[in-house]
Amino acid sequence: MSTRSVGLDEAVARLSMGARHWLARQAGYLDSPAGHAELPVTPRVKALLQLALLCRYWGKSVPAEAALGRATSIVERAWRRPEFPHLLTLDHRYARQFELMYAGLAPAGAVTDAPGAVLARLKGDGYLTARRKAPYLHLEARFYADLAGAEHEFAPYEELYAASLPARAATLPVADLDVCVVTHTVFYLSDFGFRDPGLTEDARAQALQVVERLTHHCLGLGEWDLVGKLVLAQYCLGADPLSTPSGAAGIRMLAEVQAPDGAIPGRSVVRRAPADATPVEYFRKSYQATLVTALTTLIVANGRPGGHSPAGTPAVRETAR
Repeated sequence: MSTRSVGLDEAVARLSMGARHWLARQAGYLDSPAGHAELPVTPRVKALLQLALLCRYWGKSVPAEAALGRATSIVERAWRRPEFPHLLTLDHRYARQFELMYAGLAPAGAVTDAPGAVLARLKGDGYLTARRKAPYLHLEARFYADLAGAEHEFAPYEELYAASLPARAATLPVADLDVCVVTHTVFYLSDFGFRDPGLTEDARAQALQVVERLTHHCLGLGEWDLVGKLVLAQYCLGADPLSTPSGAAGIRMLAEVQAPDGAIPGRSVVRRAPADATPVEYFRKSYQATLVTALTTLIVANGRPGGHSPAGTPAVRETAR
């Protein structure tokens, strides 16, 4: 292993430790009286759903960590709140998406019948069918329906991928591509790197080329949050992002901007928290990019030499169905 690679492994470890411990210390604000009073409902609900997603893969990567227990307890407390399912539906643009995420990400420690009731309502409304959905939304809905163990009528993953943006983006200018759609398509297809995406070698290479082009583009723009997602997408497509020029540059950039408290202080260079930010403003500016960094570095580090699955054997990927 080269000196350069060792340095990057150490950078990933520091990034991961700092980001996830910042989240474990700070995320309780989301479900606190102060958070309820000071944060808009929709961003607060979305942040809790994202925390639940992080906890799922944190548990697969570092299952015995005390900080994971603190983060999971925040999620469990929110899921047990009887009013929480209602909060998911207040913004009609995201209601169905949030409800399906809520059902799919329900933590084991939150014993409640509400996720099942939500799934029954979604099935009754026809949301678990393919009607009136773009390919990306089909793929997202299938992923969370599968996590929830729900019956659905969505097409197989390979069929959904064939109609997706990454599958047809090879000749499109990077400025015309939606980074979130590209990366999340890869995440859902691969279960965030814990399942082989099931692509042919040509399709995988084409998708990786698109992701690497986007990574270089977002590096130039100083888009910290998007670069974190793209580094993870490289891993999910079978690459070692510490060995690709854009992936290595992305890790270095995130390591350079990480604050002493462990946070990534904003989504990008132009959207970073100002020096005089209030604690609430600093939290809101830092939360998204810090969570993405924690998720990326946990999964990438878990898949590096010496990384292990919770069972104590080298992490292996299942094949997408």
